[in-house]
Amino acid sequence: MDIHLSYQLKRSKRRRKTISLQIKEDGNIVIYAPYHTPKGEIEKFLDKNQSWIFKKLSEKERSTRKAEKAFLPGETFFYLGELYPLDIQEANHKGSPLKLSFGKFILDKDRIGEARNLFIKWYKKEAEENLTGRVNYYSHRLQLFPKGVKITSAKYRWGSCSRDNRLSFSWRMIMVPLSVIDYILIHELVHIKERNHSQKFWSYLESILPEYREHKLWLKKNGHSLRL
Repeated sequence: MDIHLSYQLKRSKRRRKTISLQIKEDGNIVIYAPYHTPKGEIEKFLDKNQSWIFKKLSEKERSTRKAEKAFLPGETFFYLGELYPLDIQEANHKGSPLKLSFGKFILDKDRIGEARNLFIKWYKKEAEENLTGRVNYYSHRLQLFPKGVKITSAKYRWGSCSRDNRLSFSWRMIMVPLSVIDYILIHELVHIKERNHSQKFWSYLESILPEYREHKLWLKKNGHSLRL
């Protein structure tokens, strides 16, 4: 299944004769094209370069990756935009070996070696329980209906919208504030109506979510720290 790549299109009235693209530091894709280039030709250019784009995005992620979590007592972890410290306790073998309780994550001492996988499993469960329902709410409110919603392990992209309107979201989204989660969900839903990041796209998004720039800025400032 082809993944719909979101991009910003910049048309030039000057002497530009060819289409080119640039991947910005924040991972956003910008396509430069002559002013009268048909949209179909731009989409073909994007499809042709899709493998290269994903390769470069992967390289960019590796080059900017921060140190992984050590899973030590007192280390903090994001959940819905708030930081919670990790407490390691003797296992009581009742319930989950990792839980969020009384303002902290509690990990069974005998499961420290599995800490990363336990956190991923916990985050995924939270994402699956929360994101699908919110997509359903906003899709009915906006009358923009995806053909499916999938929670993925994507490390670099928060969300995507395929050509057949299937939405995918990284489980890492459950780390960000609820208002920012809604921004990402609405952003991808709007792609069902407006495929690329044209002025029309941003204007429509702003009509739904006037404060979207604040949420976009939060991701830019904090996205690098939402890693395990």
